Amino acid sequence: MKNNQRTYSILGCGWLGIPLAEYFIQNSITIKGSTRSEDKIEKLENLGINPFIIDIEDEITNNEFFDSEVLLVMITSKDTNAYKRLIHQIEKSSVKKVIFISSTSVYPRNNKTYTEEDETVKDFLLIDVEELFRKNENFTTTIIRFAGLYGGNRQPGNWFAEKEIPQPEGFVNMIHRDDCIQIINKLIEEDIFGETFNACANHHPTRKEFYIAARKKIGKPEPVFKTENELQFKKISPAKLINRLNYQFIHNNLLDLKE
Repeated sequence: MKNNQRTYSILGCGWLGIPLAEYFIQNSITIKGSTRSEDKIEKLENLGINPFIIDIEDEITNNEFFDSEVLLVMITSKDTNAYKRLIHQIEKSSVKKVIFISSTSVYPRNNKTYTEEDETVKDFLLIDVEELFRKNENFTTTIIRFAGLYGGNRQPGNWFAEKEIPQPEGFVNMIHRDDCIQIINKLIEEDIFGETFNACANHHPTRKEFYIAARKKIGKPEPVFKTENELQFKKISPAKLINRLNYQFIHNNLLDLKE
């Protein structure tokens, strides 16, 4: 890697990874991107992404992919041993900064607002993987716990299909893809590594309000809600992220759904 050229590697070029790569490329950053499918190689090349076939659940042989300033891990493997092999590969590389994309699903539904310091679900794979990255001394990892993702072809009005929607009086924790991209970029640009952040719009309408608005947005009938005997919810606080980055959400009104 040339010292005067910024190069980032994105492990997992999918719904978020591809538009993130496009954003970086527009800002003169060289991007190496991984896919598990040969069929996506041409698509990545056409977007200006240097493509690599990598599946962490198999042997990793593309060492050049890890010759990078920053590695962004954006995959959904459920194989802890695969992550251990990935970390071993990172240790042998020039990568010293990692962004690991996690999820607010690590928090239980205990009818409270959660910060990064609160309890998480016990015996949860994502927590174990977070810890593998967090404790490694060969590189520094910032963990982003994204809330529910929407934007682009992920339209909440299409969710649940013909099913009844549970917990209508519970609260929604969501974040738009545009905000995901800006948050990742700001963390890298401001060199904030070695921390954990909740990333969630600072607006929590009820599930009933949200899904009625979501169905209306795409011209579908109002959904049917399941009657619940016991309310179970969680609210995710983005206060640390907002304060640390002085961040203003692009999409902070979850009832005004944007593509």
